[in-house]
Amino acid sequence: MNHKIPETMKALVLPSPGEYEIQEIAVPRPQPQEVLCRIRGVAICGSDPELVHGGLAGYWPPSYPFVPGHEWAGEVVSIGPGVTDFQPGDRVAGEAWKGCGTCCNCVEGRYNLCRNYGKPETGMRHYGFRNQGAYAQYNVYSVKSIHKMPEHIRFVEGALVDTAGVAVHGAELTGITPGGTVAVIGPGPIGIMAMRIAKILGASRVIAVGRKGRLEAAGRLVADISVDFEKEDPVAGVKEATDGFGADEVFEASGAEGTLNQAIRMVKPGGRIGLLGVPPESVEEKVPFKYVCRNEITIIGVKANPNASRKVISLIGSGKLEVKDVITHVFPLQEFSKALDTFENRREGAVKVVLEPNGPEI
Repeated sequence: MNHKIPETMKALVLPSPGEYEIQEIAVPRPQPQEVLCRIRGVAICGSDPELVHGGLAGYWPPSYPFVPGHEWAGEVVSIGPGVTDFQPGDRVAGEAWKGCGTCCNCVEGRYNLCRNYGKPETGMRHYGFRNQGAYAQYNVYSVKSIHKMPEHIRFVEGALVDTAGVAVHGAELTGITPGGTVAVIGPGPIGIMAMRIAKILGASRVIAVGRKGRLEAAGRLVADISVDFEKEDPVAGVKEATDGFGADEVFEASGAEGTLNQAIRMVKPGGRIGLLGVPPESVEEKVPFKYVCRNEITIIGVKANPNASRKVISLIGSGKLEVKDVITHVFPLQEFSKALDTFENRREGAVKVVLEPNGPEI
């Protein structure tokens, strides 16, 4: 690959909390065990709007100016000292996390629970949250945070590897009952991926619980049964669809108030619940303690997508996991405001919105 790397690039910069603008900034240079990537597709994640609007200022990001964005795919254009497994021209999908590599959690492979979070001197990185992210034409990444993609996976599809990885991690933690029924509360991008992963892993039916455009999209793309919570009680709807028994597994993918209790009531005795959605700090639910104990219900928290990217890339590459039909809108980076508005307000049936900082792939 013969790519001339410019001195400056266009990037979406947050100069201060609640403000954002397209700026011309310096292209970073890779350090040891890092690569410089040309960002070809970056998807808006449900966590991005709060970060962009300054709702987590001081934590995500820790300081300003800052470039957000963490669901991306692109191509390696330069390698830093000591890099041997990647070369310029490699197509890659990224993930947000890199642990310190030495704490007990990292050693166990649970780098999403790194005990040195927020300590960059240890090597810990959280791209797009605490470290500069992918809403830019270029960015540097640790070799531990990128994964090679085959030629036939397009960059906009690779930008969804992170999204699908959350669903894979959740399914691995909860398990999927072969021939069973899975209910998913919140049929957004992660919820739709959770339904598809559940079917790949052996579920015979999936039930989508939601409303309006996203429920319609889930029914069109993957769900066997749709339960509209604006028209019926969601617990009753799932129970009716399972002959009163309940779903084998339930995934909560909305983070909305009240849905944990719904999940507890709609899962079968002995069933498992995976919490994929990220609720606001203000959401605290009283749990029917005795009901959970008497019915041996397992509730599992799910955080990010550790060790899932290679599996997702393999599934997409083999054709077993479809992601491109979830992408409803694609914008250039310069139209970030329109892209964010489309995503936040779900305009024109928006499900997944992707930006192309370096133009469309030919």
